[in-house]
Amino acid sequence: MPGQPLWTPSDKRKSGSNLRRFMDELENADSAGLQSYADILGFSTARPEVFWLKLWEFCGVVAETRGKPVLVDGDKMPGGRFFPDARLNYAENLLRRNDDGPALIFWGEDKVKLSLTWRQLNARVAQTHRALAKAGLKSGDRVCAVVPNHPETIVAFLAVASLGAIWSSCSPDFGERGILDRFGQIAPKLLFTCDAYFYAGKTHSLAEKIAKVLTQLPSVEQTVVIDYTGQAATMAAQLPTAKSLDAFRVRESEAPIAFAQMPFDHPLYILYSSGTTGIPKCIVHRAGGILLKHLSEIVLNSDVKPGDRLFYFTTCGWMMWNWLVSGLAAGATLLLYDGSPFHPNERALFDFADAADMTVFGTSAKYIDSVRKTGWRARDTHKLTSLRTMMSTGSPLSAENFDFVYEAVKPDIHLASISGGTDICGCFVGGNPLDSVWRGEIQGPMLGMAMDVLDDNGRPLKQEKGELVCTKPFPSMPVMFWNDANGEKYHSAYFSRFPNIWCHGDFAEWTEHGGIIIHGRSDATLNPGGVRIGTAEIYAQVERIPEVIEALAIGQDWDNDVRVVLFVRLAPGVTLDDKLIAQIKKQVRDGASPRHVPAVILAVKDIPRTKSGKITELAVREIVHGREVKNQEALANPEALDLFRNLAALT
Repeated sequence: MPGQPLWTPSDKRKSGSNLRRFMDELENADSAGLQSYADILGFSTARPEVFWLKLWEFCGVVAETRGKPVLVDGDKMPGGRFFPDARLNYAENLLRRNDDGPALIFWGEDKVKLSLTWRQLNARVAQTHRALAKAGLKSGDRVCAVVPNHPETIVAFLAVASLGAIWSSCSPDFGERGILDRFGQIAPKLLFTCDAYFYAGKTHSLAEKIAKVLTQLPSVEQTVVIDYTGQAATMAAQLPTAKSLDAFRVRESEAPIAFAQMPFDHPLYILYSSGTTGIPKCIVHRAGGILLKHLSEIVLNSDVKPGDRLFYFTTCGWMMWNWLVSGLAAGATLLLYDGSPFHPNERALFDFADAADMTVFGTSAKYIDSVRKTGWRARDTHKLTSLRTMMSTGSPLSAENFDFVYEAVKPDIHLASISGGTDICGCFVGGNPLDSVWRGEIQGPMLGMAMDVLDDNGRPLKQEKGELVCTKPFPSMPVMFWNDANGEKYHSAYFSRFPNIWCHGDFAEWTEHGGIIIHGRSDATLNPGGVRIGTAEIYAQVERIPEVIEALAIGQDWDNDVRVVLFVRLAPGVTLDDKLIAQIKKQVRDGASPRHVPAVILAVKDIPRTKSGKITELAVREIVHGREVKNQEALANPEALDLFRNLAALT
């Protein structure tokens, strides 16, 4: 019914939630009157020192020392620091369980199924830790990985973190240039990869691509190949200084290890920006901050309990993989899937949900939309008995897809639309277990996040569209950008728009229920299918083709998603025919990834640029969507915008 929520948690569900228990403990010790989510949200942002300390205690964070103060320079962004005297190890906090219960359950499409118990996971991490130490890996060294979402990938990551080294991964479908644009900046000492991966029923070998990458990564001293398809030993024999993972650790002890105790701000991993204006920025995340932020989101906001079965459909090139792995710190069993979510059909992930007693089903908005368009209804064919929560991110979840989840998946389910970013490896806004779900709305800010929506002059807006911002420090703010010695790039990325305020680049508005609607990115980043793509990564491939002089890409709102539209200015006498279109798409697919391939390619005679010579995607995107460009005086050739108006191919 209009004016009614789609779902409201029962009193039993609310009273049994981790968050209600946390609020009760907090109320008894430090506060009074914490009855609603609005109450605990307000407390968490008004008294961050108490909130984050109590979360630490509630979740039983393991540390050599916690130390005080909790927060220094809490009025500065950037500059605020949490637990500056603490020493801990991220991996140790994820490996507290050491029993025969399941830790990881994996499906590689319909080709491979395997699982690891907590005891086996601990043993393999210990072996890999010792092998890495013998290979000379030390605190602060970088380890890169071109890997699928496989159990041995998590083993490798935790072993790297156990030593205080720094992890950085991408998915195996990235092209050679996409890999080098990332890892070439951080001088990795060791490379993890796999022999091949499955997608849509096909096997894709990595041997040739990794061999080419290694010739351009001279810092790599050792390559370790995970055996996914039975070819690891063969592939390792073809590469310099390479071993299969089994051979790499075969003689190492499974006995418990001494985890390196590192400062709270010690780098844990490096993630990458989309590369909109050049090669991707290397975003360095702190171990302690990631641990606490993820615990707040997974334990409190997502209500994940020990023994729950936590799933997120993700690759190792998306921050949701990093988020998923932290579920181990909550004592959850992680459900891992690698490959196409539609192989052999649209039921694949729901088959996994039933078979593995999935509790939390995380995916992208595009996936939900794609399932809806098949006309198939999961609730008619699957039990989904254990499923309590469905999570969606990557792009805004449309109102009709909210309806679809409740009508076709499960009526009694917490649908948590969440939004954040690689920049914080977490969420600004998302779900909570105490409030109702309203059609088309994100429930509200995550705990500890002082969110607001501002106009262009920095004034707060209520139920009007503006910039989504965070006004106070939080633990998972990046440590720094790699190769940004004076912090200029870091400051420019988030704090140049509004002083002392994090501006994320999302176009958003508050709702009458205290929720949030995000209308998309307010910058030029592309988000087809919920995957962040930088235009510069596309240009780097397209402009290698001699027939193309230059290119411009935008994201066009299309069918409840975003599609990539590529405009090309061609050399004299060249026509954009089917052959050239196919060549462009193949170049982008092979050099970047399949996700970068444009849906539409059109030829134009000119491309608008600023007076300083930079092409301007934002102006073109506005024109394509029928909106006028206000600041045309900044353009050197504003008349070029007329070439993009009312194009029949885009309607």
